Amino acid sequence: MSVEVRIPKLGMSTETATLSEWHVENGAQVTKGAPLYSVETDKSTTEVDAPADGQVEIIGEIDAEYEVGALIARIT
Repeated sequence: MSVEVRIPKLGMSTETATLSEWHVENGAQVTKGAPLYSVETDKSTTEVDAPADGQVEIIGEIDAEYEVGALIARIT
C-alpha cells in the first residue's frame, strides 16, 4: 500500500506553494513524523513531516510551484 504525499493547504488563502527542499533522497527510507520536505508561500516557509513509514518515491521538483493538493511523492 502506498501513501500519497501532497502539497498541504497552509492557510485560508493559500492556493499554491513552491517546493523549496527535499530533506531526503529519492528511494530513502523515511519514518512517520520525520522531516520530509519544505514548502514556501508568499508568507512563510514550512517544513512538512512524512505521513508514514516506508520508502519515498520523489515526484515533485525543487523550485517548482504546485497547487494545493498536487501529488509530489509516494511512500511505499
